[in-house]
Amino acid sequence: MTTSSERAGGSRTLLHPRGVLLVALAAFTALAGAALVGVLPADEAVRHTLIGFASPGVLKVMRVINAAGDWRLLLPGTILLFIVFPQARLRWWIWAVLMIGAATGPDFMKWVIGRPRPEGTALGFPSGHATGAAAYFGALIYLAGALLPPTKTLVRVGAVIMIGLVAVARVMLRAHWPSDALGGIAFGLALAAAAALVAAAPRRA
Repeated sequence: MTTSSERAGGSRTLLHPRGVLLVALAAFTALAGAALVGVLPADEAVRHTLIGFASPGVLKVMRVINAAGDWRLLLPGTILLFIVFPQARLRWWIWAVLMIGAATGPDFMKWVIGRPRPEGTALGFPSGHATGAAAYFGALIYLAGALLPPTKTLVRVGAVIMIGLVAVARVMLRAHWPSDALGGIAFGLALAAAAALVAAAPRRA
């Protein structure tokens, strides 16, 4: 997602917040519709494959990565965004609302969709951890536009990798179906893109 300083060419890049919002909303809508029907055909196969890689050592790493979608880490992480990025401090309420929405939105959607997790009776779609990670690192991707190369690129690539790893961790830790995690990514990125669009809008005098 581009910053306001990149908007001149933003319409030609996949990172433009408007494009990300549209794609993420379309993906979330499709996944939510499928989740209303039940478990997706590929869910079982993908889950089985990922769990097959979950050796004790891998699970230890996944538990650490899983914390990147936990609010005990995302809260101080959000404060860190305010410290590092002046544009985040300038309109701090946008990012605060983003993270609050990412924290509360999945619970509401779980109630609407009503699909159980693969193990147990708790509701699973969308994954709250994946939503939180996608919202936070999606915001970081946008805010990193103020950094100079190659730092900007490294931060953005690292953020994308973390979103994917948190989603994989949720499946490997047997907490969610793969489509739960993908739905969380789509939901979180949609929220982050919406926040980026609001942040990029000119302020009233």
